Amino acid sequence: MMKHLAGMVVLALCVVWAPMPAHAEAGKGLKPFASDAEFAELLAKWKHTLDARRQREAKSADGMLMNAAPPAPVAAPAAKLAVAEAAPAGASITNVQTQGVDEGDIVKQHGDFLVVLRRGRLFTIRIGANELKPVSTVNAYAPDADPSGTWYDEMLISDNTIVVIGFSYSRGGTEIGLFDLDTQGHVAYRATYQMRSNDYYSSRNYASRLIGHQLIFYSPLYVNPYGDDPFVNFPALRRWHKGTTPADFQRILPANRIYRSATDIDSEGGVTLHSVSICDLDAPTMECRSTAVLGPSGRVFYVSNDSIYVWTTSWRNKSANSSSVFRIPLDGGVPSGVRASGSPIDQMSFLQRDGYLNVLLGRQSNGEGMWAANGQTGQLALMRVRLSDFGDGSGTVPGENYRALPASGPSYGIQNRYIGDWLLYGSHSSNVAHALRFAAFGTVDDVRLNHPVERIDALGTDAILVGSQAADLHFTSVSLNDEAMPASTFVQANAAQGDQRTHGFFYRADSTTEGVVGLPIVRNNGEAAAVLFLRNRALQLSKFGSLESRAKASVDDACKASCVDWYGNARPIFIGKRIFALLGYELVEGRVDTDSIAERERANFTPSLQVAR
Repeated sequence: MMKHLAGMVVLALCVVWAPMPAHAEAGKGLKPFASDAEFAELLAKWKHTLDARRQREAKSADGMLMNAAPPAPVAAPAAKLAVAEAAPAGASITNVQTQGVDEGDIVKQHGDFLVVLRRGRLFTIRIGANELKPVSTVNAYAPDADPSGTWYDEMLISDNTIVVIGFSYSRGGTEIGLFDLDTQGHVAYRATYQMRSNDYYSSRNYASRLIGHQLIFYSPLYVNPYGDDPFVNFPALRRWHKGTTPADFQRILPANRIYRSATDIDSEGGVTLHSVSICDLDAPTMECRSTAVLGPSGRVFYVSNDSIYVWTTSWRNKSANSSSVFRIPLDGGVPSGVRASGSPIDQMSFLQRDGYLNVLLGRQSNGEGMWAANGQTGQLALMRVRLSDFGDGSGTVPGENYRALPASGPSYGIQNRYIGDWLLYGSHSSNVAHALRFAAFGTVDDVRLNHPVERIDALGTDAILVGSQAADLHFTSVSLNDEAMPASTFVQANAAQGDQRTHGFFYRADSTTEGVVGLPIVRNNGEAAAVLFLRNRALQLSKFGSLESRAKASVDDACKASCVDWYGNARPIFIGKRIFALLGYELVEGRVDTDSIAERERANFTPSLQVAR
């Protein structure tokens, strides 16, 4: 077990990460725009800057000054191709980052029913009274809407309201579908709302969160200073109906809810309106309010119990303090910000705790939009900043607030997770992970494994690291006591993870030292997919069993929308002492004995096999 000495690391850090000593201006918030006219004036200034740059480039290239055409608007990323500890009773069955902050997923529990979102449809399955019975199937979109070009990605449930979040390339914005769920498990369409935005997709993050009855979601909007009307594409909401027109949109982002840092934005690198919308699901007609911050286009966002953080990074400028991190209070208070270096890998890089924001950073990271989180990260560091240091955005995080960290192999495919007092990170390309107590400047432990790291998650107050070595899938438990140390490794031969997202994993803690792990797998020998379950006893991992898929790939489900499972199609589900596996259109319940699990019953809810109700 190797240790990395903190003193040496901090000395190197002051040179590499934050060469400009500075301080944040506490007690000040970001400045809002006073009016639409003030915002338009800023766009005109940016247009002038861009025109001047193009003229310089043209003169340099041709030796003469040419009248260059305005640059094209900043393009959105490419469209998707067609091809913890035991949760308290009543909590989400989703493996969430922050307890109390539910995340959009493909399956949720509501009393005696499971609700599944898959391939453009909603399904309910009765699980009460030890039943396993499909009940209802409805389309996840408006009855009078053409679903082509739309992806229905995430689902949440608030009381008897099912919320489906999607993105429409054909209609150009985020869609919010509302459905009523009755006591018999039947689903009825209520309404669809559309919000103007660019694509929110991330291969690691989720667009939606739910705290109580408050629906929260993030969406970016790329700012084009060359448009005739700079506000025509601003966040706005309309209720969908047949024959709806752009005139039906009602703007939900006034100028005085658009905030900017006290420092200038690098307009030549592209600017994005990073908007956060909060919608009240208790209102008879859904009402939303939006807040936005202006910043570079690279982004990562994280939701704590009381705030939303948006980290913005320029794709072209990686100099010290060229990024900005914004804190947007969920109670509608004034956002605040601070300048910083680098960029987080993904939302798991954040933790707000004890009056501090902790963030794992990569010097070359480009945020988490689309597949960017899997790219190069460069040198790593941990930033730890007081929440009271957030101000008007002009202050910078001092050099002593960063701690340079050892690399974990080549700087791509980084995985990271906070567990208790620890931060752990590793990569797809190294058999050495690292762990440190994030609030202390002590040692960094090398956690030596016999496999790379493709997943890091919690086993209660300890950790589990998962990765493929050759044709096999390895699970290593890690003790997090005085130091981080591997405890045991289980190897599933001829298998790989069936889902790379955080929601694919779940751990049910049966006591402080025992529990059950669930993870979808695919077998490399051509056998059907399954959800694998492992027993944890005092960090000794052993096979508990698996629940297998029997689905026939040739069955036509008449899919009309979301016909690729971008958010996965399999989940382990723990409800009390019952264990289920969602496997595509199959829901399988396990019969649990002392040391094993086997199939008790299964339900197949493939649309072609069910009568829609």
